[in-house]
Amino acid sequence: MATKKKKKKLFTRADISGWLLIAPSFILMCVLILRPQIMGMVWSTFEMKGFQVVKFVGLDNFKRVLTNTDFLQTFINTWEYLGWSLVIGLLPPFIIAIVMNEMAVFRKTIRTLVYFPGIMPAVAVSVLWAFIYQPNVSGMLNAILAKFGVEPYGWLQDGRFTILYIIISMTWSGMAGTAIYYFAGLQGVNNELYEAAMIDGAGFFTRLRVVVIPYMLPMLLVFAARQCIGVFQVVDQPLQMTGGGPNNASMSMGLLSYNYAFVNYRPQLAMVVNVITFCVIMIFTLIYNHVDKRASENM
Repeated sequence: MATKKKKKKLFTRADISGWLLIAPSFILMCVLILRPQIMGMVWSTFEMKGFQVVKFVGLDNFKRVLTNTDFLQTFINTWEYLGWSLVIGLLPPFIIAIVMNEMAVFRKTIRTLVYFPGIMPAVAVSVLWAFIYQPNVSGMLNAILAKFGVEPYGWLQDGRFTILYIIISMTWSGMAGTAIYYFAGLQGVNNELYEAAMIDGAGFFTRLRVVVIPYMLPMLLVFAARQCIGVFQVVDQPLQMTGGGPNNASMSMGLLSYNYAFVNYRPQLAMVVNVITFCVIMIFTLIYNHVDKRASENM
């Protein structure tokens, strides 16, 4: 007679212990993240008076938001945030990490100085850069221009480049942590390949092109995907620096949602904006997970 196969237990004591360990974090995630997200999706289909549900209206709130010219401008602005973020925000941290990696002395000191902007709160950074961008000679940039006899320039008042200037301030603040990650990744570059390239007479830029960039490319792609996710959640910087102006030129999806909820007191429309933002972020998250998985396999 054939021996019966033992049924595999669904749960063992080790499994139960593991679930007990993650239970507090799982409960907090459900209460503070999943529940508000689900309730926001549900309430986006209701008419609300303040934060009290009045009646079900289906997709009327979505129609109201999507046909609003402010939303179209804001959606375009968000993609402009994304474009400038990839152009300006991706390479500087990588360059700083390479410089730190190539330094033979003062490496720890430079790492400390580089990381300093990263410990400042986003609101403090926004206020600091708002003073730097002041449209009169009291602003640091205009004070420098005045030394060369140049008239003061309204940095944040120029709607053509307002998003660019905001992204510069965000890059200054956020590149510290990213540069440290890149620096840690550079420590894993195969020294034998690096030394072999040096023996063959390869210069700095040749070593960078042949050895460093191919090794670091998966990490660069991962951080590019993370940056796309982060840009759709920008609120503090335009709120503190421009209020979304001039003429909605720097309005972001997050700030539009904030205005709907706490300025116009129409939370149902804010939830519609959040649902749309959530769908876009989910797409980028799937891309990020795919790229991250491929990067982990190749490293």
